[in-house]
Amino acid sequence: MAIAVKLDDLLHDRRMTLTELADRIGMALANLSILKTGKARAIRFSTLEAICEALSCQPGDLLQFEPQRAERERPAKRSASR
Repeated sequence: MAIAVKLDDLLHDRRMTLTELADRIGMALANLSILKTGKARAIRFSTLEAICEALSCQPGDLLQFEPQRAERERPAKRSASR
């Protein structure tokens, strides 16, 4: 996926643990961990809003578009053979 989640960096900058963030926003630690490790495939706007409010950040501080990641993860195109 070409979208990278920079939650770990934001938590480090704010000297906050993932557990503390989970408590502040009322979200399961396991779900936040999935987001932090980049394994999430989607995020609700309400979750994004809660994270941004708790960390005093903007969505762009949390998410980053990395087109080179998308190219690495795309399956190789097969050549047509008859």
